[in-house]
Amino acid sequence: MSDSILEARSIEKSFGGVMAVAGVDLTIRRGEIFALIGPNGAGKTTTFNLLSGTHALDRGAVNFDGHSITGLPSHRIAQLGLVRTFQNLQIFGSMSALENVMVGCHLRGRTGFVAASLRLPSVAAEERRIRAESLDYLEMVGLANRADDVAASLPFGKQRLVEIARALAAQPKLLMLDEPAAGLTRPETESLDDLICRIRDSGITVLLVEHDMNLVMGIAERVAVLHYGQKIADGTPAEIQADERVIGAYLGLDWDGARDYAFA
Repeated sequence: MSDSILEARSIEKSFGGVMAVAGVDLTIRRGEIFALIGPNGAGKTTTFNLLSGTHALDRGAVNFDGHSITGLPSHRIAQLGLVRTFQNLQIFGSMSALENVMVGCHLRGRTGFVAASLRLPSVAAEERRIRAESLDYLEMVGLANRADDVAASLPFGKQRLVEIARALAAQPKLLMLDEPAAGLTRPETESLDDLICRIRDSGITVLLVEHDMNLVMGIAERVAVLHYGQKIADGTPAEIQADERVIGAYLGLDWDGARDYAFA
């Protein structure tokens, strides 16, 4: 088994003649927390969309867990074990927290349309299993006591956790988190820090796009930096913090001022 779970080679995407991602290479190792950072408009979310199949590549190739996923639709990529959350929260607001997570479990469901229509005993057994597993995932993110609450009634930070629990219910090999700390309070972000580390410790590789540098530098083992769609640096948090190209691109400040501002 390869040490790398995902490899992207020279991936490119343009929109209306504007190059959003320009020849980016990424290698993510199994069992690590890998962060993708950069200023607004750097191409981070577009890169996420290319890796997850939400957008089609213009050029390049992506391999995941020994399989070429270039050109595959997003639902097939998710079935292979590459699962993502979104920068803009996407939950089913009128459903309960538990029902939201059960949607993720159904991605792995074995019951076909005919069996479900006939309401065979196997259908009821699978539904009980999915419900029990979904409760376990809510427990993991600290929401077991809110399982029956309507998702839209939960505070924003709790809704973020519902989305993460739903992604975990799909049993990913690699979990892609797009701006998970956006809109969270500082205590919520500190709890998210712990949750992401526990997800990694459970054997799931994590790819993280995040603007909160305290979170990124505190938990990521490796970091890649995008600027105008190009990768300008790739290394450990310490190496990234010592790279003047990163600071210049990220904040547009001189080295001393940028370092004090960004990585205090």
